[in-house]
Amino acid sequence: MSYALFADLILVLHVGFVLFVVGGLVLIVLGNLRHWQWVNHWWFRLVHLGTIAAVVAETWLGWVCPLTTLEQWLRAGAEDTSYGGSFIEYWLQQLLYYDAPSWVFLLGYSLFGLLVLASWWLFPPTPRPGKNS
Repeated sequence: MSYALFADLILVLHVGFVLFVVGGLVLIVLGNLRHWQWVNHWWFRLVHLGTIAAVVAETWLGWVCPLTTLEQWLRAGAEDTSYGGSFIEYWLQQLLYYDAPSWVFLLGYSLFGLLVLASWWLFPPTPRPGKNS
């Protein structure tokens, strides 16, 4: 497989990660309003909390997302410095990468992280299997 193809796969994975973080909170709220029990399973909630915690921590520490770094490295290996590649690549790039001052991302990610924490208070996850309530 070529560097460019691996870079595209990382980009798709990155979009999936973002969709899980954002869509996960939507599912938690909607699922609780509709009494879907699976949205409160401990494993789902813990993975969701962990993903947004990682994003918030990266932002506060000033780190670049490892998926972004890997994708850029692969694109450099493919001698593809621009993002003007395939149709899918172009639109996924438009969805994921946008220009704004770093404080906007810090504020947005932090507020979203607080919303995820609030969902733990408003809609507590079910206790882990084998644990008493």
